[in-house]
Amino acid sequence: MANAVKVGIFMTIALVVVGYIILKAEDIRLFRPEGKRIYAVFPTVAGLDERSPVRVAGVRVGLVDTISLEGRRAVATLLLDEPLGLTEGTYAMVTNLGLLGDKYVELVPGPEGAAPLPEGATIPGRAPASIDQVMASVSQLGDSLRAVTGQLSGELEVEGPLGRLVVSLEQTSGDLRDLVAANRAQVDATVDNFHQVSATLARELPRISEQLGGLLGEVRAVVAENRGALGRSLENVEQLTTTLQGGVEDLNQVAARLARGEGTLGKLLTSDEAHEELVTALQSVEGGVDALTTSLRKISDIELYLSMEGTYLEGVEESRGAFEIEVDPQSGRRYRVGVVDSPQGKDRSKTQTITTTHADGSTTTEVIQTNTVEDDTTLTALFGLPAGDRFRLWTGMIESSFGVEVQYLPGERWWLGAEAFDFDRPQDLDAHLRFTAGWRLHPNVYLLGGVDDPLTDELRSLFLGAGLRWRDDDLKYLLGSIPRF
Repeated sequence: MANAVKVGIFMTIALVVVGYIILKAEDIRLFRPEGKRIYAVFPTVAGLDERSPVRVAGVRVGLVDTISLEGRRAVATLLLDEPLGLTEGTYAMVTNLGLLGDKYVELVPGPEGAAPLPEGATIPGRAPASIDQVMASVSQLGDSLRAVTGQLSGELEVEGPLGRLVVSLEQTSGDLRDLVAANRAQVDATVDNFHQVSATLARELPRISEQLGGLLGEVRAVVAENRGALGRSLENVEQLTTTLQGGVEDLNQVAARLARGEGTLGKLLTSDEAHEELVTALQSVEGGVDALTTSLRKISDIELYLSMEGTYLEGVEESRGAFEIEVDPQSGRRYRVGVVDSPQGKDRSKTQTITTTHADGSTTTEVIQTNTVEDDTTLTALFGLPAGDRFRLWTGMIESSFGVEVQYLPGERWWLGAEAFDFDRPQDLDAHLRFTAGWRLHPNVYLLGGVDDPLTDELRSLFLGAGLRWRDDDLKYLLGSIPRF
C-alpha cells in the first residue's frame, strides 16, 4: 500500500508539473472565459483548411474551427482567442500569407462607433479571384485585341463602333478635301497671314532668343547646384529600367516554354492526355476527401470528458484520488472508465480448512479466515442511461466490484449522486455506500463533498475535495495553440 501511495503521489506531481509547464508555455489561464465564435459566409473557401489562422491587421487572433457547406455557400466557424470589440460592418477575406504562402482568414473590423457584433453573429466573406478566373479574363482580353487589330487592318468586316468610326473618318477626310477645293481663295489668304506672322517672328526672335539665353543660364546654375541629386535620380531610373527589362525577358521565356509545352503547366495547356490524367486524379482526390469527411463527421459527433479529482476522508485520515474518462456519443447512452486510488482498496477474504489426525486416530478440523487488502488502486467501468430530464442511472463496476449509481442534476452547476457497490464485503459488512454533492465553480473546476461508507462505523467518513474537468473542445484548443516548428 505504501508503494501504491508513492506511485500515486508521483503521478499526481508529474501531471501537475506537465499541466503547469503547458499553461506557462502557452500563457493559458484556466479561468479565462472561452473566446467568441462568429460565422463567416463565403462564396468559396478553396485552399482554406480547418485550424487555419484568423488575423486582424496581420496579427493572429484565433483560428478556423470548422468549415461546412450550406446550400451553395461555405460557412466557416471562426474561434477567436478573446473578444476583439468587433462592430457591425465587419467582414472576412480569404487571402494568402505572401505570394505562395498558406491561406488564412483576414478580419476587416467595421467602423468605430457602430453597434457591437453579438456572439455567434454571421458576417459576409469575400474570396479572391482564382487563377482560372484571371486566365479566363486574359483570354477574353486577347480575343478582344485580335478583333480590334483585325478591324484596323481590314482583315475582318467593318462592324461595331470601331468599324463605324473608321468609316466616319474616311467620310470626314473626303469632306475636308472638298471643303479645301471649294475655299481655295480663303486658304491662300490664310497662308499669306502665316507669312506675315513668320516675318514678325523673324524680327522678334533675336529678342526672344536673348531672353531664352538668360533663362537657360539660370537653369544651368540650378542644375549645377543639384547635379548630385539629379545623378542619383538618373541612376535609380536606370536600375529600374534594367529590372523591368529582366522581368520582361523572364516573362518571354515563360511564355515560350508554355507555347512549347514544357513544364507541368505547359503540358496541361498543350497535352490532352495530361489534362485527362489531371482530371482523373482530381476526381479520385475528391472521392477520398468525401469519404474522409464522412468519417470525420461521425467522429466529431463524439464528445469526451477528462476529469481528475482528489478528496480527503476525515474518518480514516486518508485521501482518495480518481482519474476518469467519460464518452458521450450523443445517443443518450454514456460510458465512463477510470482509475481510483482508494485508502480502503479491495477487500479479499480467504478461508483455509486445516484437518489434524491425532495418534489415537481422531481428527480435528480448524477453519482460518484471513481478510486482506490486496491493492488500493481499483478500476471503474460504468454504462449510463438517462432517466427523465434530470436523472441518470449508471451500472457496472465501481472500484473493482459490481455497483450502481444514481445522479440527480437539479441545475447546470449542481448535482447530487448516490453510489452502492461491494455488496459481498467480508466480515459481514454492509454494502459500501457513498453520497456526493458537487458544485461547478468554473467550466473546468468543481468542488465536491459528502459522506462515505455511512453503514460501517469504523469506516464512516465525511469527505471534501476538488477536481478538474476538460471537454474535448478544450483539449483541441490547447493542442491547436501549440506553435508549429
